[in-house]
Amino acid sequence: MKLSKLRRNGFTILELLIVLVILVGILAIVGPRLLGSQKKADIKIAQAQISNLESALKEYAADMKGFPKTEDGLKALVRKPSDEKKAKRWAGPYLDESDLPADPWDNGFIYTYESSKDGIDRPVIVSKGPDGEENTDDDIYNYKPSEGDGGDSEDSGSSDDGLDLGSDNSSGDFE
Repeated sequence: MKLSKLRRNGFTILELLIVLVILVGILAIVGPRLLGSQKKADIKIAQAQISNLESALKEYAADMKGFPKTEDGLKALVRKPSDEKKAKRWAGPYLDESDLPADPWDNGFIYTYESSKDGIDRPVIVSKGPDGEENTDDDIYNYKPSEGDGGDSEDSGSSDDGLDLGSDNSSGDFE
């Protein structure tokens, strides 16, 4: 009688293995769905960051009477221009952070701006996307001008030129 009481106090190896198989099966079904949700969430975060940068650029443009040049890039939002005339109009920093944000994959955003001949002045802000490679299908844009005509196409595609603003190697007129 004492022997049967000892056996009832714990789980058998077979019972533990069955529970383990069930847990592995559940993880095999649910795991990929959770990972897919994370990728979608990261893409939405990148889109929100690009939207915030675009809003900050519009504030900058209102104060400075135009968007920053490509070579000045997004750092124009957080650094006062060294040119005294421009510095008087600058009302920044235009971002809450003292440094430029990185996308969810820790890549710097790419910024380009050229005045449009058709009257639509809009800078292009790009995240390299999950693969971290420039000019691939997973790149995330605020706006992509159509090649040759300057038309609108939202949040997809690639850019032929750009400046990675994650580094401080570019030359501009900032302190």
